[in-house]
Amino acid sequence: METPARLAVVAIGGNSLIKDNTHPEVPHQWDAIRETVSHIAEMVQMGWLVVVTHGNGPQVGFILRRNELAAHEVHMTPLSLIVADTQGAIGYMLQQALNNEFYDRHVPRQCISFVTQVRVETDDPAFQNPTKPIGGFLDEPLARQFEATGWRVVEDAGRGWRRVVASPQPQEIVELEAIQQAVSMGWIVVACGGGGIPVVRNSKGELRGINAVIDKDRASSLLARQLDAELFLISTGVEQVAIHFGKPNQQWLPQMTVAEAKQYMAEGHFAPGSMKPKIEA
Repeated sequence: METPARLAVVAIGGNSLIKDNTHPEVPHQWDAIRETVSHIAEMVQMGWLVVVTHGNGPQVGFILRRNELAAHEVHMTPLSLIVADTQGAIGYMLQQALNNEFYDRHVPRQCISFVTQVRVETDDPAFQNPTKPIGGFLDEPLARQFEATGWRVVEDAGRGWRRVVASPQPQEIVELEAIQQAVSMGWIVVACGGGGIPVVRNSKGELRGINAVIDKDRASSLLARQLDAELFLISTGVEQVAIHFGKPNQQWLPQMTVAEAKQYMAEGHFAPGSMKPKIEA
């Protein structure tokens, strides 16, 4: 087996795979994927082994919308299967685009993607207060139809109904050993897409999917630590981290200490649904 000299975990956002919200069609997603993997291929040429993780927020939204439109004649899809679907689709796109990029650059590497389960705890406090909205707005009859299949739904300030799910903390990457084996053999790996398929263990110790969304950056951080990666890189839609973001006194932060990061978070510089989870990760 080949022992990797330098290992990086690179987390790319699901939104970064859709450059233009007015053109979310698959051909445009391919264009965004190809642009993204060109940078990853450059890292590989510099001597890095790379494990790629990715978000899936917009793609999950598309599948949920299809569920809504076809609810009168097609069965509802559990969220765990939706995450698995997006892992397969985005993993396939990244895998093919990276392998093509390696071929064009004459780089002797190959990429493989893993359908990855991530275990969470059934007693995670997030399950008592699911607050993560997913999908679009629904009218009440359709919302109740989803509720009957196990979804939690809430009315959203008079604008309609939305599904909400828990966002528990990732505890264990189920396929970690297989990922480690692939990395040790020199493969470029795609794993933990969308934060991983959320699973819990039942009373028999068996894994079962659950309706939840695991934060992609938290799962990626866990993966980077368990792989003992030298570098953990999160790509975003902005140039870099900043305090006073979007204000006249905005200040870019090329670097900061852990103590400074905690201070800036306490001062409220990082938005909860945006930069804060990335800094926490």
